Amino acid sequence: MSGPALHLALEIDGDGAHPAAWRRAAHSPDQLLSPRRIARVAAVAENTGFALITLDDGVLPPGASPDPVGRIGAVERAAFVAASTSTLGIAPVVPLTYAEPFHVSSQLASLDHISAGRAGWVVAEEERPEAARAWGRPVVADAEARARESRDGVEVARALWDSWEDDAVIRSVTTSRYLDRERLHYIDFTGETYAVKGPAIVPRPPQGQLVVLGRPDRIPAAQLDVAFVEGRDLTSIATAAAVAGVPRVFAEVEVALDTPEATAAERVADLERHGPWTDRGWLRHIGSAQQLVTLLGELSRHVDGVRLHPLVLDEDLPVLSRLVLPDLSERRLVARPLPGTSLRSTLGLERPANRFAAAAVQEEAR
Repeated sequence: MSGPALHLALEIDGDGAHPAAWRRAAHSPDQLLSPRRIARVAAVAENTGFALITLDDGVLPPGASPDPVGRIGAVERAAFVAASTSTLGIAPVVPLTYAEPFHVSSQLASLDHISAGRAGWVVAEEERPEAARAWGRPVVADAEARARESRDGVEVARALWDSWEDDAVIRSVTTSRYLDRERLHYIDFTGETYAVKGPAIVPRPPQGQLVVLGRPDRIPAAQLDVAFVEGRDLTSIATAAAVAGVPRVFAEVEVALDTPEATAAERVADLERHGPWTDRGWLRHIGSAQQLVTLLGELSRHVDGVRLHPLVLDEDLPVLSRLVLPDLSERRLVARPLPGTSLRSTLGLERPANRFAAAAVQEEAR
């Protein structure tokens, strides 16, 4: 782990972690998908000192539940946020169960260029069989098959990001050369269900490799930069973090905070009238800002970061902004991003060498 300072991430999809969060939102329902709203939330997160925001996603439209949620694609939202922020890391969820890894790698490399090296990628799965029909693909039914698709997809994306060496782009007016073709490479990947030759259609990302985040029980540790670990208590999280085997470990924490208008318990009870707060097996804090600061201080002994999932963004984010992060900063328990740094730099991760360039150096040394 990188040290006592925590890197804080914030999930900003929808109106909050509770399915009925929209009922307590400060905006009208028709504003949920407006660019003004996502820009405002991202600006608050950046100004508050969050290192990273994540954006959940899925291909399926809202279902028949009493609390339907619509969304714009996570990569599209991430690109919009990238243009209006300067220090905030941005990591959209992009499932690989049915998506083409070649196109995913291109989208994410483009996002890293747009954000000047502040992009990440949360790897996830499409678990509902109806998603296959939306993609026009055969159903990937069992968990092991979905994990295989994610594993192969991450391998392909990482290889494609390296298929352009850092100095492959020449842009020489005098010689009329744009590329050094010797520095473009075929990846020649063959998996169980598909093959990809490459090279990519987008130059190597500014970070070399985007920060890849995911669950270590679904993605091999060697393919991850950040592992999201779960547990309903500190002991479970500490145990999961100790065996993750990933450079950085973030705990998943759901939060409902006391506000000037109502206690956290009252707010949860109000939403529970409309439906249950889904139990994902994550640590859940329902209480005051001061108690959350204490909890995060305890977590800092076991993990490198925390991803917060607020009950209702419009109610909990102001409390996080006014009370929680300033207190953490005063105690030097939070790591705030610096201007001009990449997400890798913010998280203390090295920029990886290009695999093809490194292999050429080794060959010459022989």
